[in-house]
Amino acid sequence: MWSCIRRAGTVAALALPFSLWALSAAQPAHAALGGTPMTPPSDASVSSRLVQPASGASQSVMRSASSAASLSAATSSSSSSSSYTVRETTLGNGTVVREYLDTSGAVFGIAWRGPQMPDLSELLGSYFPQYVASVKAVRAARGNTRGPVSVNDSALVVHSGGHMGAFSGVAWLPAALPSGVSGSDIQ
Repeated sequence: MWSCIRRAGTVAALALPFSLWALSAAQPAHAALGGTPMTPPSDASVSSRLVQPASGASQSVMRSASSAASLSAATSSSSSSSSYTVRETTLGNGTVVREYLDTSGAVFGIAWRGPQMPDLSELLGSYFPQYVASVKAVRAARGNTRGPVSVNDSALVVHSGGHMGAFSGVAWLPAALPSGVSGSDIQ
């Protein structure tokens, strides 16, 4: 009996450091619709371009993940009232996340594509519960639990789909779209 207790204690002692390591090893990409842009993981690359919707002109700037904070400050201070910034982050797993930022630096739209589905709870932030409720209603109405999903509410639009190895989607806040920008600009 004592050997079983001692063995269980040894297993628990070995499991605790491993579980703490596993939690610290995860490098989530935090972005939230309606909030601030993501802080990219260390293995990500980031580029940014300023877009003028009326003229369609854009200005590209490449930055590494380590200079992402200065990138956000620089692009938001150089933009005019109708311009917006598209910030593209390529994660280490190959998934590309584009964030659409207004002049104050708030994320009004997000697009993603790649081999792995991003964590929508992180991307949608406080809008995630609304998204989940809408998805459940759509799936209940059509009688299935699989397939692409579209949510078209007055406060939130999300289109998501794909298959293993090729996921894509877009999300935006209709009320937060800058002047001259439509949902079709979120790609």
